[in-house]
Amino acid sequence: RGRFGAMMWTPVLNNIVVIATFGAFIWAFGGFTTSGVNATTVTAEGVRLLGLGTLLGLTVQALAMLPYLRDAGFRPRLRFDWRGHGLGKAARLAKWTFFFVLANQVGLVVVTQLATWAGSVAEKQGHPGTGITAYNYALLLWQMPQAIITVSVMTAVLPRISRSAHDGDAAAVRDDISYGLRTSAVAIVPCAFAFLALGVPMATLLYAGSGSGAQNIGYVLMAFGLGLIPYSVQYVVLRGFYAYEDTRTPFYNTVIVAGVNAAVSTAAFFVLPARWAVVGMAAAYGLGYTVGVGVAWRRLRNRLGGDLDGAHVMRTYARLTGACVPAAAVAGAAAYAVTQWLGSGVTGSLAALGAGGIVLAAVFIVAAKRMRIQELNAMVGMVRGRMGR
Repeated sequence: RGRFGAMMWTPVLNNIVVIATFGAFIWAFGGFTTSGVNATTVTAEGVRLLGLGTLLGLTVQALAMLPYLRDAGFRPRLRFDWRGHGLGKAARLAKWTFFFVLANQVGLVVVTQLATWAGSVAEKQGHPGTGITAYNYALLLWQMPQAIITVSVMTAVLPRISRSAHDGDAAAVRDDISYGLRTSAVAIVPCAFAFLALGVPMATLLYAGSGSGAQNIGYVLMAFGLGLIPYSVQYVVLRGFYAYEDTRTPFYNTVIVAGVNAAVSTAAFFVLPARWAVVGMAAAYGLGYTVGVGVAWRRLRNRLGGDLDGAHVMRTYARLTGACVPAAAVAGAAAYAVTQWLGSGVTGSLAALGAGGIVLAAVFIVAAKRMRIQELNAMVGMVRGRMGR
């Protein structure tokens, strides 16, 4: 019904409850640094607290949406006339979605096992903190721009795409997919280069408690870096298939992504030294999505009659990349100089991240304006509008 506000902010309530749950857990049972509690030593009471806190967070998020449903004119009521309302079709669509998740999990299991083995070997060689933990921590940071930017943009655009697909208006679907790709790229591409240039001070600052492992997390984050671009593009392109109620094509595409990721990660495990194997696996993740985007793009283009506004989209991404390359280079040099001066501890990393971030943003904005990237002006205008300026 065109109401997106509650969908955007109610997850914050969930986060607050879960953070409070973690705080209560640390108060009651201690943290890892003080008591050594971990997944194998946590008590049944601790597990129960975490489970109930997670459930409470989801419950609060769901209940907070009910007043907004009512304001939108929705009135829930029990219905038993189940026939003729598409439940069978929904079940068939859900089948392929289940296989989609399963394919992702199979690839994840392979990479997790390889990263665990590599980390174990590296630790025996005197390089702790280079295994699956570094991979997961870096992945968590790397996915944040996608969750905040691309998902938000497409949450607003997807209903419009679905209506156009239902009406058979392929041109409108194409235009909205193009809009989603170009609008999200204005922030996603700089974030990808920021991870590449500032991954080490970023990870060192956020994961200072990991000791020397924080720097390893930074290297993994750098390797993930540019893969954020195809990862975001893949998300947008797949919304085109979902608008046509096609869940089978995304499944096959995910099989390709997971297969490439697993294959290249396996090669990284056997070819690279153990301490760098997980870094190679992080790069494999982005490579898998690069291949997947190529396949998905071609299939969606054919679905829309051979046109996906490719020239316009590619021109935007090329200009953004052109603006980001010098920005990332200068920012990386600035961050390196700061850490050489102040060290790579928390203080040095904070200063390096601040200096590098400011330099990257400044150089990018100047270069983007010179290249006349219209989407940047559109996003700035949207943000100013949200702020009431």
